[in-house]
Amino acid sequence: MKKVTKEELEAMDAQSLKCAQELSDARVDVMGYACLVAIMSMGRGYHCVSETNLYEETVKNDAPAPVVTSAGALINGLKVLGAKKVAVITPYMKPLTEMVVDYIEHQGFEVVDYVALEIPDNLEVAAQDPKNLLEIYKRLNLEGVDVIVASACVQMPSLEAIDAIEKEVGIPVTSAAVCTTYEMLKKLGLDTKVPMGGALLSGKY
Repeated sequence: MKKVTKEELEAMDAQSLKCAQELSDARVDVMGYACLVAIMSMGRGYHCVSETNLYEETVKNDAPAPVVTSAGALINGLKVLGAKKVAVITPYMKPLTEMVVDYIEHQGFEVVDYVALEIPDNLEVAAQDPKNLLEIYKRLNLEGVDVIVASACVQMPSLEAIDAIEKEVGIPVTSAAVCTTYEMLKKLGLDTKVPMGGALLSGKY
């Protein structure tokens, strides 16, 4: 995928079953589908469908492995944090961001506000300086918000900003990558304490 468009995301998702089959050859203990918007752009609740289909592919290959999608991990992470009202930052163009917002709201959360950075090039998304988020988040309306999603994209770096924003605003701050890490650690039965990972990776949960 070069451009973050619905068409390219759908084309990428179409290859996911083959990827799961090939990865399961390595007899892995957990598998992660690390693209949030590829799942969310496929329709409400699609992470449940995707996780089931990918797991079934590993079973067919006689190498069953639990599967985590970043979309499902973000939703679960917000639930673990007790979120009801959230604010979200994405690198996506506005139409894709609106799909992400709709997806999150369909899962029972209120998205109070969002910032869409509108970066179409996937490599440019990965090249973003996470420290920029320390200023970007200030564009959000945080009235009543109980969790900030500093990056709803695994590709966009955010780790260096998570703790710093938490300290400034006094509420949990997370990201798609942090939630994916949390979920994979849980599947592996490992400690969920990771430096700089914010409340979700504090070891409390």
